[in-house]
Amino acid sequence: MRSTRTILAASASVALTAALATSAPALAAKKGKPRTVSYAPAATAQIHPGVQMYTDGAQCTGNFVFSDGSGATFVGYAAHCAGLGAATDTNGCDAGSLPLGTRVDFVEGGSLVTDGTTVGRGTLVYSSWLTMQKLGETDENACAYNDFALVKVDAADVAKVNPSIPFWGGPVGINTTGTAVGDTVYSYGNSSLRAGVEELSPKEGTSVGTEGEGWSHAVYTVSPGVPGDSGSAFLDADGNALGTLSTLAIAPLAGSNGVGDLNHELSYAQQHGGFTGLRLVPGTEAFSPIL
Repeated sequence: MRSTRTILAASASVALTAALATSAPALAAKKGKPRTVSYAPAATAQIHPGVQMYTDGAQCTGNFVFSDGSGATFVGYAAHCAGLGAATDTNGCDAGSLPLGTRVDFVEGGSLVTDGTTVGRGTLVYSSWLTMQKLGETDENACAYNDFALVKVDAADVAKVNPSIPFWGGPVGINTTGTAVGDTVYSYGNSSLRAGVEELSPKEGTSVGTEGEGWSHAVYTVSPGVPGDSGSAFLDADGNALGTLSTLAIAPLAGSNGVGDLNHELSYAQQHGGFTGLRLVPGTEAFSPIL
């Protein structure tokens, strides 16, 4: 069962207000040989984990890069980044969402309404919320914590992509064991509330443990994730992809963030999203946990 917590979805609008089951292994066996995709060098890539993503005016942060058997490239963020309800609408089995096919802008440098620059575009092609509603999902933990979406990068912009996490490097793989109380975690947020100050984006923190039968991790970071950081990547102490920033808790763990477990979320997408060979793309830069 889901623990009782007061939570807010952690996305942000351009007005800088809050828009605020057993899973299969996340690295599932591929059908056939996947197509090779050439990515940009990390130093010059404009689309990468940590890029700002704008969906109908709401700003979130990209987490990881994914690919499938067709060679398509995707950037992940939170499903609630395309949500239509209030910041407290966090149950993906009944919350409103923009439809698949919605266009998404990748932006760097501040915010879209000030000095930000659109560096590429993509299309919302998977939403855990829409998928769970279509399937009639009844698992309370999945409904509460499965907050994951994929944006397919336009073919013309794939050459701008690199899968490495800025500052930290990685990911090197996927965490499949969860976290225990006290485990170190790392993240990279890019809320427009920070006005493009990159020094505030890297975050190191501590897990308060896994909850929701493995679907979520409560974490404290310095600084905490804020509206606009939604969807951003979390790594474990070994550089494995742990999860995606989903919520900001007000009680009982005030100031903590809820991180959706990527192993569960990606497995759900692999099983129900209609993809062939969907997988995480490892970073080209070595993981280096030095703040």
